[in-house]
Amino acid sequence: MNDHQLLRYSRQIMLDDFDYGGQQKLVDAKVLVVGLGGLGCPVALYLAGAGVGELWLADFDKVDLSNLQRQIAHTMSDIDRPKVISVSEAVAAINPDTVSQCIGEKLTGQFLLDAVKRVDVVVDCCDNLQTRLEINRACVELKTPLVSGAAIRSEGQVIVFDSREATCPCYQCLYKDVAAIEDLSCANSGVLSPLVGVIGSVQAIEAIKLLSGFGKSVAGQLQIYDAKTSEWRKLLLPKSPACPVCG
Repeated sequence: MNDHQLLRYSRQIMLDDFDYGGQQKLVDAKVLVVGLGGLGCPVALYLAGAGVGELWLADFDKVDLSNLQRQIAHTMSDIDRPKVISVSEAVAAINPDTVSQCIGEKLTGQFLLDAVKRVDVVVDCCDNLQTRLEINRACVELKTPLVSGAAIRSEGQVIVFDSREATCPCYQCLYKDVAAIEDLSCANSGVLSPLVGVIGSVQAIEAIKLLSGFGKSVAGQLQIYDAKTSEWRKLLLPKSPACPVCG
């Protein structure tokens, strides 16, 4: 790191268990953020601010007026523009040292695998169950840590899946009966504006911990936040021996 970067990241570097080494790991890191909506916006902005060297930003959607209630990287002037462009510009405005790689098409199949191969951590911020399941399969296959988040109405959840650990579950272990799951979205269920900021911020923290070695990962622990009561619950998720993905 140069003198400019040492000053920029000085407040993190002064943390005893983070130090210069942890910051250098962030500068050298590559992260894939899938979905640049309510969760992906704070994730991308905080990872850039913290000094992650390269962000792969994936979203095939355009900014809509209804997004602006919660998707804080987009502004009125971004309406009808691709979200990947809007967020990459917001990232550059915060930290020009962070390189953005924009993926403006749907990630699936070999294209998804190729993207996951290029990064150190994947942060799932999408709102589509089938996409989440496919991201999970790719991360398990390539043994890439996955930080998954979701928010709907007034409740959100965060969980880390680290397939490098033999006993760690995967996303499919959490949702065994996929056919019975109702695929909810903000468009049909609503969501409290700051809730996505809370969940996205926790996702960014967990990604930073995985990349830098700072703190302790909550891999395999489902963290659920209720905005109505401001309470967190933590549930230990066991690995399923019958899981078709990681079992």
